[in-house]
Formats: sequence, C-alpha cells, structure tokens
Amino acid sequence: MKNYDEIIRKRLREEIETSRKSKTQIAKEPGISRPTLSQYVSGRILPSLPTFALLCDVLDCSADDILGRKD
Repeated sequence: MKNYDEIIRKRLREEIETSRKSKTQIAKEPGISRPTLSQYVSGRILPSLPTFALLCDVLDCSADDILGRKD
C-alpha cells in the first residue's frame, strides 16, 4: 500500500522548490503565511484541501501529479 502522505509531501515540495515563483509569492496567492509554506516544504504539515487546490493553481500543476495518480 502506498504512503500517500509521503508522496504528497515529496511532490508538493518538488513543485514548490522548482517553481519560478519565490516562496513568498507562492504563499501570498492562496493567502497562507511564509512559515506555513515552509512547513509544507519540510513535510511537517500538509495543506487543507482548499489550500491544496489553490497551491496547484499557483504552481500551475495538476493535483493528480502531486497525489501520485498518474504513476
């Protein structure tokens, strides 16, 4: 069985780190704090579903990619 939490953390972190936007810009658009975004990157917490959807929009990526649904 897949560990979906770990897949989500890894892929979200990759999308954030490879984005052409700064972490401050990424956090600002969905209305989260920069420290909260840092917690997503470090894997300490996962975003809520509404925040996750907004982050996908900001990062211009598919939720399926982050969820590992295309493997």
